Amino acid sequence: MAAPAIWQPQEQGLHEICTLLEAHISPNSDQARIWQQLQQYSQFPDFNNYLVFILTRGEGKSIEARQAAGLLLKNNLRTTFSSMPPPFQHYVRSELLPCIGATNRAIRSTVGTVISVLFQIVRVAGWIELFQALHKCLDSNDLDHMEGAMDAIYKICEDVPEELDVDVPGLSERPINVFMPRILQFFQSPHATLRKLSLGCVNQYIVVMPSALYMSMDQYIQGLFNLAKDPSADVRKLVCSAWVQLIEVRPSILEPHLKNVTELILQANKDSDDEVALEACEFWSAYCDVSMPPEGLREFLPRLIPTLLSNMVYADDDESLDDAEEDESFPDRDQDLKPRFHASRLHGSETGDDDDDDDAVNVWNLRKCSAAGLDVLSNVFGDSILPTLMPLIEQNLVRTDDDSWKERETAVLCLGAIAEGCISGLYPHLPQIVAFLIPLFDDKFPLIRSITCWTLSRYSKFIVQSLDHPNGREQFDKILMGLLRRILDTNKRVQEAACSAFATLEEEASEELVPHLEVILQHLMCAYGKYQRRNLRILYDALGTLADAVGAELNQAKYLDVFMPPLITKWQQLSNSDKDLFPLLECFTSIAQALGPGFAQFAEPVFQRCINLIQSQQLAKIDPTAAGAVYDREFIVCSLDLLSGLAEGLGAGIESLVAQSSLRDLLLQCCMDEAADVRQSALALLGDLSRVCPIHLHPRLQEFLTVAAKQLNPQSVKDAVSVANNACWAIGELAIKIGKEIAPVVITVVSCLVPILKSPEGLNKSLIENSAITLGRLSWVCPDIVAPHMEHFMQAWCNALCMIRDDFEKEDAFHGLCAMVAANPTGAAGSLAYIFQACASWTEIKSEGLHNEVCQILNGYKQLLGNGGWEQCMATLQQDVVQKLARYGV
Repeated sequence: MAAPAIWQPQEQGLHEICTLLEAHISPNSDQARIWQQLQQYSQFPDFNNYLVFILTRGEGKSIEARQAAGLLLKNNLRTTFSSMPPPFQHYVRSELLPCIGATNRAIRSTVGTVISVLFQIVRVAGWIELFQALHKCLDSNDLDHMEGAMDAIYKICEDVPEELDVDVPGLSERPINVFMPRILQFFQSPHATLRKLSLGCVNQYIVVMPSALYMSMDQYIQGLFNLAKDPSADVRKLVCSAWVQLIEVRPSILEPHLKNVTELILQANKDSDDEVALEACEFWSAYCDVSMPPEGLREFLPRLIPTLLSNMVYADDDESLDDAEEDESFPDRDQDLKPRFHASRLHGSETGDDDDDDDAVNVWNLRKCSAAGLDVLSNVFGDSILPTLMPLIEQNLVRTDDDSWKERETAVLCLGAIAEGCISGLYPHLPQIVAFLIPLFDDKFPLIRSITCWTLSRYSKFIVQSLDHPNGREQFDKILMGLLRRILDTNKRVQEAACSAFATLEEEASEELVPHLEVILQHLMCAYGKYQRRNLRILYDALGTLADAVGAELNQAKYLDVFMPPLITKWQQLSNSDKDLFPLLECFTSIAQALGPGFAQFAEPVFQRCINLIQSQQLAKIDPTAAGAVYDREFIVCSLDLLSGLAEGLGAGIESLVAQSSLRDLLLQCCMDEAADVRQSALALLGDLSRVCPIHLHPRLQEFLTVAAKQLNPQSVKDAVSVANNACWAIGELAIKIGKEIAPVVITVVSCLVPILKSPEGLNKSLIENSAITLGRLSWVCPDIVAPHMEHFMQAWCNALCMIRDDFEKEDAFHGLCAMVAANPTGAAGSLAYIFQACASWTEIKSEGLHNEVCQILNGYKQLLGNGGWEQCMATLQQDVVQKLARYGV
C-alpha cells in the first residue's frame, strides 16, 4: 500500500475493511476474531487513511459502519498519529475539515469526536486550518455547519479548554477570543441544539476563566437569566450547572445577582424534569460549602424546605423500589457487589472520618441530593429550620395508610438528615422521637424498616449519652434489640441497613454492649448462616467493630465458641484468590487485637495463611501462570495488616511464628514495593514487630533502616504522606529496641524530620507528632550524634511536643530532650522559652524518673541564668505556663 502523490484507496482494500466494519457492528458476529483482523490491517501505514475515507466519503455505506470507522480512527490516532508519514497526517487532517458540517448528524458528531482527539495531539499551532474551518462554519448561517463546528468546539473545550486560550504564531488573536463572542450569540439561537452546545462550551471555562469570558461576564450572566426558562430541559440543566459552578469557584461574580439566582434555582428545583431539578438541588450544598453569608438564604427557607421534602419522596422509577422487593432468597448479582476499598494501616492520630451514610445503591439522584441539601442546611442554620420543618415531618408521620408509605418514609429520612445539625433543638424531644421510630422497625414496608435503622443510627451518640437519663437504658435496649431483629430480616436491603446501623451504634456504645454480648453474637452468627456475599461483607464489618468496641471482654470461651468456628470454617473454604477473603482478613485483624493472647489458639494457621498469600501474590506479580493467580496487591495489604493485628494482640507470643517463617525477607520486599499502600502496611508491621520481636529483624536491620529512612525524604513525604508517617514511627520503635545500632541512619533521618517540624503547614497531624516522637527517641539513644545539631530544630521540635497528649511515647521524646540538653546545655540556650512551654504541656508526668530529669534540667538552667536572667526569661512566658512549671520545683 504505497503512497502516491495524492493518496487514493485501493478498491480491494476498501472493500475488505468495509466488510469487516459491517461485520463488527453486527450483533451476532465473532467480535474477537473481527477485532483481531482489524488489528492486522492496522499494521499498514495507510490504514488510518482508509478509515478517514470511509468516515468522510463512504456514501453508500451504512451510517453505523462509517461511525465504527471513525471511532476506530479516533483510538488509532491517539497512539499512531505522531509516527504516521507526514503526507498521511496531512491527508487525515484535510479529509476531516469538509465534513465538520456533514448533513448526517451522527457523522458530524463522530467527525467532531475525531477532531477533538487529533487536536489534543497537534494543538492549535499544529492545525491552523482547523481554527479557520471552524470560524468559517460558525459564520456560515448553515445549521449543519454551525452545529458541526459547535459540536467539535464543545468536545475540545471539554477535554482541553485551556488550549484555545493561547497565543499562536500566525494568528492575530487567541482562538477563544475569536470564538467567545460568536458562541455567546448562539445563546439566542432559535435552535435548541446550538443553545445547548454554546452554553456547554462557555460553562467549561468557568474554572479556568480566560479574559475572553471575564470581559463578557455581564453578557454571559444575562444570557443565563434569559435561558433559565428555556423550553429545552437540556438547556435548563446547563443553566443550573452554570450557577452551581459559579457559586463554587467564582462566588464574588454571583454576589450582586444572588437573590435573583436563588429565586430561579428554587423554581428549577421544582422542575418537571428530574435532571434539571437535581442540578438545581446541588446549588444549596455548594452555597453553604463556600461559606457565603447564610443570611442570603434565610428568607428562602420557608419555601426551600418544603421543596426539598417533596423531592425526598421516592420517585416511581427509583431503582431502590425494585431492590426493595428482593428478599434473601434472591441470589446476589455481580453488579450488586460494590467495589470495596481497604484502608492501609496508619499509625497515629485518626486522620479521616469514614462517614458512609449512603443508603444502599449508590446512584446519586434527586432524593439523595435533597436529603444531603437538608443535612447541610441543618448544619448551617441549626434549630432555626425546625419551626418550618417539624410540622411537615409530623404531618407525614401521622399518615398511616398504605398509600402514604413513601411520605412516611420521607419523614423518617428527614429526621436522620437533620440529626447532626439540629440536635440541640431535638435533644429534649429525643425520647419521643425514638419512641415514635421504634415501632417502625416492624413496619410492613421494607424501605421504612431500612430507613428507620439508618435514622436511629444517626442519633447513636446521643442515645448513648442519654443512658443515665430516666428510661435511657430501656430506650437503648429497645433500639439494640430492634436492630438485631432487623439484622435477621428476610429483606436484603433491610439486612444491609440494620447491619450498617448496628456498626455505627457499636462505635458509640463500646463497653455498654458487654452485658448484651451473648444475644448480639447469637444474632450476628445466625445472620452469618443466611447472608449472601454482599451483606456478608457488612456483617464482617459489624463483627470487627464489635471486637474493637468491647476488646478483651470478647475473650471468653462462651463467646469464642459462638463466633470463631463459623469464621474459621469460612476461612478454610475460601481460596487464596477469592476476594471475599478481604473483609474476612479485616475482621480477623480486629478480633486478633481484641482477644490479645486469647487469639493464640487460632494464630498458627492464620499466620501461615497470611505468609502464603503474600508469597503467592509476589510470585503472581512476576509470573501469574506459575502462581495460578492474577496479581492483586490488596491480598498483600490485608495480609500485612492482619499480621500487624496478630503482633499487637499476641505481643511476644508471635515470636515463635516469626522465627519459623520467611516473614523477614517478605517484609523487606514489601517495604520496597512501588505501591504506596503496600509500603504503608509493611512499615506499620515493621514498627509492630520492632516492639515485640526485634531480634528477628536483626539479620537485615540496616536494610530495613535504609528503606524506612528513604521514605522520609521531602519528595517521598510529598508523594505518600501516610507511608512517611509509618516509616517515621517504625524507625522510632526500632531505635528504642536496638539502641546505638541505629547510629548509621540517625543523621539522615534527623535531616528529613527537621523540615517536617519546621514547615508543618498542610501536613497531617499524625506525621508531625510521629516526627517529634522519633526525633526524641533518636536523641535518647544517640544524644552524642543529635545534640550538636539541636539549635537548628529545637524551637520547632518543642512546638510539636506541646501538641502531643500525655503517654509513653511522649515520655520517650522527653527522655531524648533531657539527654540532649545534658549533652549540650549551651546549644539549647537560645530556645529556653520553647523548652519551658514544652515542659508545661504535660498534665502530669507519670514516670518518676522522667519527672526528676525534667526538674534537674530546669533547675540547672535556673542556676546558670542566675536570678535576674531567670526572672527575665519567666517574664516572656504566659502566666499559666509559669504556674505549670512550679510543679518542677522552679
